[in-house]
Amino acid sequence: MAQAKKVVGYILVVFVLYTIITSPDRAADLVQVGFEGISSAAQGVGRFMTSLVN
Repeated sequence: MAQAKKVVGYILVVFVLYTIITSPDRAADLVQVGFEGISSAAQGVGRFMTSLVN
């Protein structure tokens, strides 16, 4: 099982590097979308906690 995780990890790293090398603009867009999603989630949690405190 540990061997399979290593293989999947290596494949994932190779895929990410391939994507970045062949299409850096698209890769940057995907990273930006990911960070925007994380930011929105954090803001939502912050609003929820503020509502609880008030």
